[in-house]
Amino acid sequence: MYNWIKNRFVLSDEGTKTFIKGVFWTTWHYLSLMLPLSFVFLFLKEFMAKMQNPSAEPHNFWVYIAIAVVIYLVMYFIYALSYDSTYESVYSECKKRRITLAEKLRKLPLAFFGKKDLSDLTSTIMNDVNALEMIFSHAVPEIFAVAAMLVICAVALIIYNPVMATALLWVAPFAGLLIYLSRKLQFKNFKHTYNAARVITEDIQESLENIQEIKSYCEEESVCKALDDHSKFYEHSQIKGEFMSGVILNGAQIFLKLGLASVLIFGSILLAQDKLSVFDYLVYIVCASTIYSPIYLVLNNMTELFFLDVRLKRFKEMDDMEVQRGSTKFEPADYDIEFKNVDFYYNEEKQVLKKASFTAKQGEITALVGPSGSGKTTAAKLAARFWDIQGGTITLGGQDISRIDPETLLKNFSIVFQDVVLFNTSIRDNIRIGKRDATDEEILRAAKLANCDDFVQKLPQGYDTVIGENGDTLSGGERQRISIARAILKDAPIVLLDEATASLDVENESKIQQSISKLVQNKTVIIIAHRMRTIANADKVVVLQNGQVVETGSPAELKAKGGLFGKMLKLQEVN
Repeated sequence: MYNWIKNRFVLSDEGTKTFIKGVFWTTWHYLSLMLPLSFVFLFLKEFMAKMQNPSAEPHNFWVYIAIAVVIYLVMYFIYALSYDSTYESVYSECKKRRITLAEKLRKLPLAFFGKKDLSDLTSTIMNDVNALEMIFSHAVPEIFAVAAMLVICAVALIIYNPVMATALLWVAPFAGLLIYLSRKLQFKNFKHTYNAARVITEDIQESLENIQEIKSYCEEESVCKALDDHSKFYEHSQIKGEFMSGVILNGAQIFLKLGLASVLIFGSILLAQDKLSVFDYLVYIVCASTIYSPIYLVLNNMTELFFLDVRLKRFKEMDDMEVQRGSTKFEPADYDIEFKNVDFYYNEEKQVLKKASFTAKQGEITALVGPSGSGKTTAAKLAARFWDIQGGTITLGGQDISRIDPETLLKNFSIVFQDVVLFNTSIRDNIRIGKRDATDEEILRAAKLANCDDFVQKLPQGYDTVIGENGDTLSGGERQRISIARAILKDAPIVLLDEATASLDVENESKIQQSISKLVQNKTVIIIAHRMRTIANADKVVVLQNGQVVETGSPAELKAKGGLFGKMLKLQEVN
């Protein structure tokens, strides 16, 4: 049972234990709701006895008061335990679920994110987990608890009077069967609605991310039309689903209403035949007026369970994703990076690197150049194990990087991406990402080396200026320099500069090159650049074409050779 619950609802060990505990106390909570009804029965029995025998001694009034107080205290105590074990534990489990998902995403290779929409992942972590909070704090415990309560009540009522119990309970199986038979239809419709909602979320996020291009090309009308079409489809799916659920649940409720009618009919017949006492008749009428509400609650929550599978499937897909693993112990002999016959595919049809072999030595600047799409940026990212290769090996200090934990590996890298990513916080905190425990003096030194200090001092709050989402208040060159300052601050033994100077003017580019020359001492540096003058000081140039290494040597050697590098150099000199 334990393992079934854990696997069925994708829970942790602790979550499974608290879930079972929550169901236990929720069951007792629903059983305790019968206490006031039992109290009413006791009063009615006493009242009926007094009517039949006026000389009988009634219970003291204070006895009823005492019983009522005890019932209240018992119900309060049980409800408190039920609340704590159900709601608080569920919210705690969902918090852990979000953290677990975030940890999972953190360890997945970049190939996963290339196949997934970010809004889809955000929706899974936030919206789907929110839905699970509601289902696990209300629907699922109530189903188990009410089902247990109904079984206990049914057994007691059948023992008390089998005929009246049958008249009372015969409708429940038929109502449940109606809900169960509709599960495939409801699941199918909910899946359409669920996917339609995700499409709208993706549309909105894509529109916001590309608002500049949309406005520049006057595409507002077409974008709004697409969003409107998807919203109408979602509206139609939602209305269809609500209508379908309403029809099915109302049908089940009609079945339940027949139970009260059957109790009245059979009770009247038995009462007329003197086979049923007036008190027992009232007992079953009261039961019929109260027992169907929890049954209807179970039937309503059953539909939530049908929808639960859609969300759980997404969690299982993420849980089943293969993460990058490796040893956290890494003690390299040096920081040479060597590619040996490396093959890499983004997908089965697109091979980016083909038997690529080269070495980037410690203490040298290795430049990767080549036409657009040649694989140079991919090669640099493979060195940091952003993806796992399909063939060959990549070693760092003589150790295969596929056997090194990605986070342990990345501690040895300072990276400046082509597309700079900044956070909506201060410049100081954006630079501090390179080294969380850095002092203000270290941050200032890195900023000066990256040529940031001049423009930062002109800002209203200097280094404490908040730069907006992805640094939208800064120019492209300023954003690039902050990114370089991060890399300088981290002071890792390996530096990857992906188009590091592409957004800088000639003057600032020259200053950055001076900073890089200070950074390179006894480090492994890989630079990717289209402009040949940015790699004039490189010790080695690796030329790639169509994913293959076609030339290797110093800039002077390759220029004299007159191969692809020489042609690219001449072409840029002409331009």
